[in-house]
Amino acid sequence: MNGELSDKTSLRGIARQRRSNFVATLDPLAHRLAFKAVPSPLARRIADAQVVALYMAVDDEAPAQRMAAQLQALGKTVALPRVLDRLGSMDFLAWQPEDQLVPGLFRTSHPEPGVGPVTPDVIIAPLVGFDRAMNRLGQGGGYYDRAFARFPDALRVGIAWSAQEIDAVPADPWDLPLDIVMTEVELIEGPDL
Repeated sequence: MNGELSDKTSLRGIARQRRSNFVATLDPLAHRLAFKAVPSPLARRIADAQVVALYMAVDDEAPAQRMAAQLQALGKTVALPRVLDRLGSMDFLAWQPEDQLVPGLFRTSHPEPGVGPVTPDVIIAPLVGFDRAMNRLGQGGGYYDRAFARFPDALRVGIAWSAQEIDAVPADPWDLPLDIVMTEVELIEGPDL
């Protein structure tokens, strides 16, 4: 187990550096346009979804929040995660792009609670790395793993820059694979879709 944990830790360092280098050399216009549109295959997959959970990108993460306007135009309720504690718990709160966000744990930000948490039909998650087997390498806190387990019927979508692809991400028994990975250049669907 310790060997796999250190594998994940070293992979995170490598993947973060690759992501940082990639974003630093990306054309500014290409960066501004990336992830603004919901690709047609994804739009079809989420046609019946009511609530789509996005996230506010931190540092060089792929900016999922850019899809909010199109998702709203498709009639979706957009939500953002709210980190509840340091033990890996989070919920999702409805969000309008014009809403003011409040600071949360770990440099996150989230909407005011309003009417309270919503149940996502689609969870769009940040990641540090991914592989073609749809394994996701996250930050290491287990927040999204717990959210995926808590909402087992939600479509699990990872968003990343193409440079974040890794040959093989070590997967623990509790790691749930993604259904879809979206990069700035392609949409990768898992075998079960």
